[in-house]
Amino acid sequence: MKSQIVLKLSTFGRSVVRSNRALVLAAALGAMSVVAAPAVQAQATKIGFVSTERILRDSKPAKAAQAKIEAEFKGRDNALQAMANNLRNQAQKFDKDAPVLSESDRVKRQRQLADLDSELQRKRREFQEDFNRRRNEEFSGIVEKADAAIKKIAQQQGYDLIIQDAVTVSPRVDITDQVMKALGG
Repeated sequence: MKSQIVLKLSTFGRSVVRSNRALVLAAALGAMSVVAAPAVQAQATKIGFVSTERILRDSKPAKAAQAKIEAEFKGRDNALQAMANNLRNQAQKFDKDAPVLSESDRVKRQRQLADLDSELQRKRREFQEDFNRRRNEEFSGIVEKADAAIKKIAQQQGYDLIIQDAVTVSPRVDITDQVMKALGG
């Protein structure tokens, strides 16, 4: 009987020690969180926002690149417009002449118009692909410079996080103007 009481007391003692350990650990964690909370609150996260779209549209390097590309492709664009005007004129002439043309002449001119149209569409696709490729080349350099400027501003001004392209942004965290100034305007 005495051994059962001793056994029960020792089991109870172990459970109290375990409970006390858990209680002491919980109290320590609670005390640490109370002490650490003001430190976390004092160190607020500094967040900034940059509008990549605005940089690629309004910055001086972007405007210069756009003007350069447009000048580069102006001749091809004019040639495409002339080709489209020629096709339109020939189609109008065909519509006027169609009633008096023989069947073979009508089919021949329809084929010529279809060939011209196919050629125009092919040249427009090539033009658009070349234009897009050239634009991407020019603007990728601007994006690299903008990224470098953003990193420099983040380091100098102590930003923890800079977001690009968000749904809604407060003007107080928008640093796009600073980035554009760093890019030269």
